Amino acid sequence: MCDQGVAGPNESVDCHVANGWTVVEADEEIDIVFAPLVLATVIRRLAEGHRHFVLDLCNTPFLDSMGLGMIVAATKRIKARHGSLRIACSDEWLLHVFLLGGLRHIYSFHDSVEQAIAQPPVTEGLATLR
Repeated sequence: MCDQGVAGPNESVDCHVANGWTVVEADEEIDIVFAPLVLATVIRRLAEGHRHFVLDLCNTPFLDSMGLGMIVAATKRIKARHGSLRIACSDEWLLHVFLLGGLRHIYSFHDSVEQAIAQPPVTEGLATLR
């Protein structure tokens, strides 16, 4: 069961399961310190058999290239398990970071976690990586 997260020195990553989705809550700045904790959470949940994820960035104040790299690394691991990933984010600045990083077209973005989990998971959720 995914009812607790991975903790670092000062931060933690919480997650829960809703409508078949494992929701990973990233409420901190996703940078060189926090990004590895988010990835560790995804890796742990994959090892437990979870395959379909929603990365909740709704309360994330900052995302840098380290955060984008972590999301790409998590994506590769999820795809290797035939899973899917949706991103809950309505912040225009964060969405612009995905655009600048050339990743805006790869992910399924939703304005809220509720919107992202509204339908149970299917094999879609990631666009084809080129």
